[in-house]
Amino acid sequence: MTDSPAIEAQGLVKRYGEKVALDGVDLEVPGGSVCGLLGPNGAGKTTAVRVLTTLTAPDAGSARVAGADVLADPVAVRRSIGLAAQDATVDGLLTGRENLVMIGELHHLGRRRARARAQELLEQFSLVDAAERVAKEYSGGMRRRLDLAATLVAEPDILFLDEPTTGLDPRARNELWGVLDQLVTDGATILLTTQYLEEADRLADEIVVVDHGRVIARGDARSLKRNCGGDQLHVVVADPGDLTTVAALVERVTGTRATTEPATRGIAAPTDGGAAAIAALAGELAELAIPVEDLGLRQPTLDDVFLTLTGAHVDTEPELAEDVR
Repeated sequence: MTDSPAIEAQGLVKRYGEKVALDGVDLEVPGGSVCGLLGPNGAGKTTAVRVLTTLTAPDAGSARVAGADVLADPVAVRRSIGLAAQDATVDGLLTGRENLVMIGELHHLGRRRARARAQELLEQFSLVDAAERVAKEYSGGMRRRLDLAATLVAEPDILFLDEPTTGLDPRARNELWGVLDQLVTDGATILLTTQYLEEADRLADEIVVVDHGRVIARGDARSLKRNCGGDQLHVVVADPGDLTTVAALVERVTGTRATTEPATRGIAAPTDGGAAAIAALAGELAELAIPVEDLGLRQPTLDDVFLTLTGAHVDTEPELAEDVR
């Protein structure tokens, strides 16, 4: 990670008629880091990506990517970035290999280097066996992998990934995360939008939460969770009949009000007692010979953060190509 920002924006505004897609967005992403842009559908994430990649001009504000102004020098910006949009951009009538070779040649790699780079990416994204099949015969997940491979043909320093793992199965998603880890290790900067909270938790150095076109929170996953609320003492009883008794014990140990979830036989209450609270409750339970299935401290999840900040859980469906639709 470097001190100088690879991506920076000040006061970005974008309107579509009466709809305000971006309402004064500020953003700064250091070189060699991963920034996760999160928010509900329609929050403005995709619009921000489109502005930063020169596909959409802002109505107000400024932005620089790789040191180049997105309005004054869009060609320089495009030379420095790779973009994987939500919709696959590969040619369905070409094979996987032909798509990657063609893109390499468009980037002036030369025929030999373009073919070598295509082979490297086919191996990296587990597409070797499908390399000679036309892309329209690929599954959705395979097309997504090919689209991401195409983004990397020219080995750009800065990557914009809009919902990069939508449509991928868990194994393919983990493989892609490994690829992104290596890219960052090699010095790449990544800005990604995602609806998968575990993806942001796993990849992002900083998470920027956007809602109604505004940045409403930013920080790493740990700080966002901490700001959402402290640790909770959490216990799952073996016998539903013990819920009331154990809830009273939890309240006595924590000094806070406990909530119960009869469907899961769970009880939770905020605590700042750390491991000592666990030990105290374990002693109480042992003294009364009450069996439990789980006992420990639980941190708020990123979904809890979203619920607190935006009043809604994060959607699990991908956004439309334009946030403002």
